[in-house]
Amino acid sequence: MATNASSASHCPSPMKATSNGVFQGDNPLDYALPLAILQICLVVALTRILAFLLRPLRQPRVIAEIIGGILLGPSVLGRNQKYLNAIFPSRSLTVLDTLANFGLLFFLFLVGLELDPKSVRRTGKNALCIALAGISLPFILGIGTSFALRATISKGVDKAPFLVFMGVALSITAFPVLARILAELKLLTTDIGRMAMSAAAVNDVAAWILLALAIALSGTGHSPLVSLWVFLCGSGFVLCCALIVPPIFRWMSQHCPEGEPVKELYVCATLVAVLVAGFVTDTIGIHALFGAFVIGVLVPKDGPFAGALVEKLEDLVSSLFLPLYFVSSGLKTNVATIQGAQSWGLLVLVIITACFGKIAGTVSVSLMCKLPLTEALALGFLMNTKGLVELIVLNIGKDRKVLNDQTFAIMVLMAIFTTFITTPLVMAVYKPAKRKNKVDHKYKTIERKDKSTQLRILTCFHSTRNIPSMINLIEASRGTEKKEGLCVYAMHLMELSERSSAILMVHKARKNGLPFWNKGTRSGCDKVVVAFETFRQLSKVFVRPMTAISSMSSMHEDICTSAERKRAAMIILPFHKHQRLDGTFETTQTEYRWVNKRVLEQAPCSVGILVDRGLGGTSHVAASNVSYSITVLFFGGYDDREALAYGARMAEHPGISLTVIRFLPSPEVSGEIVRVDINTSFNATEGSADERFLMEFKSKISKDDSSISYKERVIGSSTETIEVIREFSRCNLFVVGRMPESQVTEKLNAKSDCPEIGPVGCLLTSFEFSTPASVLVVQQYKITKQSSPSSLNSTKVAELPQGDVESA
Repeated sequence: MATNASSASHCPSPMKATSNGVFQGDNPLDYALPLAILQICLVVALTRILAFLLRPLRQPRVIAEIIGGILLGPSVLGRNQKYLNAIFPSRSLTVLDTLANFGLLFFLFLVGLELDPKSVRRTGKNALCIALAGISLPFILGIGTSFALRATISKGVDKAPFLVFMGVALSITAFPVLARILAELKLLTTDIGRMAMSAAAVNDVAAWILLALAIALSGTGHSPLVSLWVFLCGSGFVLCCALIVPPIFRWMSQHCPEGEPVKELYVCATLVAVLVAGFVTDTIGIHALFGAFVIGVLVPKDGPFAGALVEKLEDLVSSLFLPLYFVSSGLKTNVATIQGAQSWGLLVLVIITACFGKIAGTVSVSLMCKLPLTEALALGFLMNTKGLVELIVLNIGKDRKVLNDQTFAIMVLMAIFTTFITTPLVMAVYKPAKRKNKVDHKYKTIERKDKSTQLRILTCFHSTRNIPSMINLIEASRGTEKKEGLCVYAMHLMELSERSSAILMVHKARKNGLPFWNKGTRSGCDKVVVAFETFRQLSKVFVRPMTAISSMSSMHEDICTSAERKRAAMIILPFHKHQRLDGTFETTQTEYRWVNKRVLEQAPCSVGILVDRGLGGTSHVAASNVSYSITVLFFGGYDDREALAYGARMAEHPGISLTVIRFLPSPEVSGEIVRVDINTSFNATEGSADERFLMEFKSKISKDDSSISYKERVIGSSTETIEVIREFSRCNLFVVGRMPESQVTEKLNAKSDCPEIGPVGCLLTSFEFSTPASVLVVQQYKITKQSSPSSLNSTKVAELPQGDVESA
């Protein structure tokens, strides 16, 4: 009895789930649920702050999460025993680890969704050789390093499991983290990006196989047959799943039509399958994570089913449950155990071995595959990326007594260091030269001397709601058949967020390096492709779909660089506001406003911003049914001449009538200009340029052509200006210059809350001005502009290849 009482005194009492409240004398931190809530809030807040601080260094969020876990553990804050006993008491660790592993279970299911077995099978010979070299050399060097560790700080551990765990830990490449770094550096769709992703996919599969072997060897059974049985049962489980699970998931996917919600029964069945698979693999002895990962890999990636699973899981798992795993890992990491010259020397040895093995193995094989030295070095640095899978390997090794506290801390610091240096090293080594155009970017504006040359336009859109108006605007811009025609590049602007679904999107697109547009699978779910392909077949306009996947802070670089590479004369951007049912505009995403402003500042050609009020309705209007009334408001200056040049091209369409209104200042206003404005010579020059342009325009208007009308109005005040514009408010489209160079419009600036669309654009979109017309605000490219996209980082934007059009 004394023995039992003694043992009971040393065991912490189990925690109850909920408290009765502070008013009844209960401390919430003594109960499991409120304590878990506090732990989750603390780690989420800390990791988000660290991620924000590390953002200027372009570090992936996993770095902030690992560091945050270490800061909350015994290495930093945990040195205070009062804090550690209050926030992370030992009796709460079971609940914490359970929640962390539960979240990790479903996160590994999401990671499996990112990995497409078909893409691994399609891996090219070069990528396969690079992946094998990037695994083999670090694995061998890891085994060599393990002998040094066993002789010093890891005495007494089992030899075989320790050798394999060290080899696996040094040979891993973090697939999701690598994809994030490539996206941040805008290398996803480059040759080196595709090579790195292909090699990392092979590395990921090999790492899980090696980890399964390491876990099988680390069993507590004394007989070698136990490890053999574990490995064989694990292999049998994977084989059975590969035969049974895919047909079931394919049947579910086929019964999930596009545009309809996925049945709750299918989602529930999939989540239960993940849990069952985790239970089976844990029973076998190779950890529950393997079962979840295998189920994720086997889910079909096509159709809405996989996307629905991601949407329902990722935010809850990634934002709340997964950070607990980093805390759980951080509580096991005590940097203070690394003491003395020997321990720090071993840390340096492990870091050098890990970096040398990955970089040397990858670079040597890359050079043998005839890659340039800079690309080979960059590929070596990229393959040296570690991440969550590395932590999983280390934590399993720690739980199985293969790694002691000191070795575990050394390996965690190695993972942080190797991942942290990846981005700066790649940026320093790999600076892809900007591709030179075969022909000079000669036509950067709509206004040009030779009107018969081909017009190239880059149209951008955020979502499917922008597509109908953009297509109708393209239809109106076709011109006559006598000309070389119109070439349009339709770019889908997609934000690269921190959500795992962004990486899923990128990975699915990586199959052909074509984000969102896969020419091999024309499924009905690709609404964007269907819309543009239908328009292309019905019209004589060539449309090439493209996409830009980048963060909001650098999206303008993709737009400007693509416009220069495609020799576009104009970029057309959607306005950042959308019209509501009552006619007013609301902002849906403020970040797109800053994208538009940066494009206006740095564009290599003219820019147009389309304020959409439903141009042509909600669907594409066929050429024979086009009947638009377009009004150009001409005050004077570069931008107004560009607007009129664009309007004149639209007027060539047989279904379009064009009205040009020229605003002339009254003698009283002209007198004020002479007395006040000291830039009289500039205004005179602009005035003569306007006169020459208008004379040329009027000379080409046929007397028998009733589709074009030209009117002049003398204006003495802003009120008169507004009244004249109201006369033509029933048109379908206004085309205006962004910054008209006229004294008449100066007083309109007071109402300009959106300077990117200028004073006239703000007037036409204001609540006081009622009109059903869409507005196209045009800014002409000026050769004297200082900003040039040549200074921007080189990036490749994936596009749909077509053989019947010249490459640009």
